[in-house]
Parts: sequence; C-alpha cells; structure tokens
Amino acid sequence: MAARSVVMASLLLGAAWGSGCPDDPDVDLCDDDPNDIGGAVRTRGSVMPVLLLAGALCKQHAWLLPLLGAPLAAEAGGAGGIARGTCGAVKDMYKHHECCGSPDKELDYALVPTPQKQSVQDGAKEEKVYVSALFGENICKGSKPIHANATAQDGYFNNIECVDLDSEDGIRNALEQSGANVTAGYQGEIEANATRRPILTSYLEAGLCPVNVHWHLGAEHYSLGQYDENGTGPNPNSTIEDDPYGEGDSRRLAAARLGFRCNKFDENDAKFTTEYTWQHCVGMHVGETYEVHWPHSAAGACGTPHQYQTPFYDGVFCRGGIISLDPLNTFEKIGVQSQVYTIVNDESYYYPDLIRGMIVDGDYGQDVAKYTGSTTGTSRNNTVCSRYTPITWQVDRKCHLISASAFDKMCADMKMQHDDMTDDLHPHGARELVADEHAADNFHRM
Repeated sequence: MAARSVVMASLLLGAAWGSGCPDDPDVDLCDDDPNDIGGAVRTRGSVMPVLLLAGALCKQHAWLLPLLGAPLAAEAGGAGGIARGTCGAVKDMYKHHECCGSPDKELDYALVPTPQKQSVQDGAKEEKVYVSALFGENICKGSKPIHANATAQDGYFNNIECVDLDSEDGIRNALEQSGANVTAGYQGEIEANATRRPILTSYLEAGLCPVNVHWHLGAEHYSLGQYDENGTGPNPNSTIEDDPYGEGDSRRLAAARLGFRCNKFDENDAKFTTEYTWQHCVGMHVGETYEVHWPHSAAGACGTPHQYQTPFYDGVFCRGGIISLDPLNTFEKIGVQSQVYTIVNDESYYYPDLIRGMIVDGDYGQDVAKYTGSTTGTSRNNTVCSRYTPITWQVDRKCHLISASAFDKMCADMKMQHDDMTDDLHPHGARELVADEHAADNFHRM
C-alpha cells in the first residue's frame, strides 16, 4: 500500500523533475492563477478513471494512471476538459484531492512511462511502433492471408458474391455469415450443425487467445428486445463519425453505418446525455450503442508482446501450421467474442480490463449465443459475402451499460501495445443484418 500510495506525491514533488518545479508544492500546484487551468472541467475523487497523459509534467513523459480501486477522471459536464499531456491536468487533480498543504497525503496513483514510439512508413500509411530494445520485429505483421495457401494465387479470401447468379440453381459461393439474429430460438438456413459446430467451451479452454479488440457503431447482431430496430439513442447526426481507416476490404466507409441500438437510452437521465471528455478513444459518444468484438485465435502470438494486432487478421493468422482450409478447422481455431453496450457517464459501470475480452460476471456474459459465421464489416452485405468463414462466434444476447471511462481505459491500453492499433480506436461501421439464407443452423444457447 505504501508503495502505491505515495508514488504520485513523491514524483510530483521531487526536485528531480527539473528546475521549473519548486520544492514547495503550494508555490506551483496550489496557486489560484486561473490561466494555469482555465477552461478545465473539474474532477471528483473516486469517480471516472483518469487517463490523462502527464506528458509535459516538468519536462518528463509519463502516463498518469489510477491503481485499481481509486479511479479519477475529468468531471462530466463539458467538452473542453484539460488536454492530456499537460501539467494543468496534474495540477487540477492535485488541488481537487486537497493535496495542497499536505504533500504526504496518500494517493492511489502511479506514473508509468509514456510509450515511446517512432513513425514508420507502411506503404502510403504511417504507423507508430515501439522504440525498445526489448522488442524485435513484429512477427505477425502481414500475416493476413489473401490466397488459399502460400503457393496459390487465387485470391481465395477476397469478398465474393454470396450466390452465383449465373448458375441455374443459385450455387452458394460462401459459407455462413455474420452478424446474424441471435434471439433465443433463431436458426438460419445453412446446414452446418452436423459438420461445423461452434466452440462451446470458453476460448481459453479451447486454446485461443484474444488478438485484437475493435467495435462497431450500433450492433451488427440482432437480439429482439435487447438491440433491435426499436432501440434508441442520441440524435444520429451527432454520433455518426467517419470510418476513414479500417483494414482494406472489411470496414471502409466514408461515414460509419449505424447498426441496431439498445433499448436503454433515457434522454431524461443525465448519465445517458452528459458527454464525457474522451482522452484516447476517437469519435465516441455517451448514450450511443456499440458492439465490441474480441477476435481470438489458436494461431495468435499468445503471451508475447505481439499478441494484439491491427488489422486483427494479422493476429488471427500470425503463426503458420495451425489454421487449415483442408481439412477445414477454422471454426475450431478462430473465434470472436461479442458484447453490446450503451455508453453511460456513470462510474458505477466502470470495468478496468475491457481490452482482455467480454465481461463475464453477474448478468454480463451469461446468456450467450454460440454459432458459426464469418468476419463482418461494411464491405459485406447480403449480396457480397466474406470468405473468412466459418469461424465461431460467442455473442452476448443482452445489452449492457458500460462507463465511458472504461472504454477510454481500453483505448489507452490499446495505445500501449507493440503494434500500432490506431485504426481501431474509433467505431467502425456496422454490416447489415445477415439474411436467413446466409446464416447457419447451429445456434447454441449456453
């Protein structure tokens, strides 16, 4: 306790921070000069986890992160909070927690080094990668397959027309698709249950690890009464953002397509309408619905600095000799967790480790549909299908509340990964609901 409780005070007050920081903290941190923190939103103790970068803190670079159990963040109520990476952010926190005159007061905060990354050029795109003697080359980079195998030049994994319209019988070109209707009792029309059963255990038990996290604007799946055509949210004109990145053939649209919404939004409840001062996520809004996906793979660089990758395909197919089209085992080696949230400005719904996977506790992650489908994204619909199929999906049928700060903490964690996950810090567009004729008949309720 002692180590974690005094680290913030000692680091803030030590003379080692440079000649610009006086020994007496009240001289600098506790004056009443409004110019130092003018326009800043106030903070409150034991509320939203702070994800403020103290990057300019007396000429040093560090993350200011809460230790579990003592969250703090910008007080809800204004769009113009103190910018991350400023001494003003630290000063505001220091004053609000009544540290003035009490430099030995214990705080549950720690300063950790800011990830030092350098820009590298990847074709026309600039990426940020770690500058560290600990890490070698990204072993997963470029692992996304285009062809069926290393010698083929067949473009097997490119999007394809779902049905061959030139054939008399309408031959199917692609197997089962996602996101589908996950309402209890639903079954699609593609016969898959006998030969392609989804993973029914946890992915951990099946030997898979998470290799990415990203999310979509609104739900791609459909769960009647939870996230469906009757869901509500803020005015879409204020929440729909551009989706400029995305990996090449999956999620690119000028403006992200809005999927289904949850039924939890209440315009008369401040936690659904009071915007949060986002520090790390991009294009996110309180009150909106987002479907979060955690791709998992048995071929991921599990337990290494290269485990999390953007695009997620690089993580899914990182290690060779594990995933096979012949014999087909993709639905046994690749899986996606999916959970749908409405964002609220309420720290009662804070969760610190959203990057790791679906929340499974209490009502969260209990009513889960398990089926086989495909990758999603707005370049696919009921005419053009994904060839990254079949893979297992485990989808929470219920919509849940999550704090904006929990999402922002996840984005901060994404920035700490060795690979550049910048392109997944914003919501991607939602694929239209998969038609019955493109969905599998192997839905299991677990």
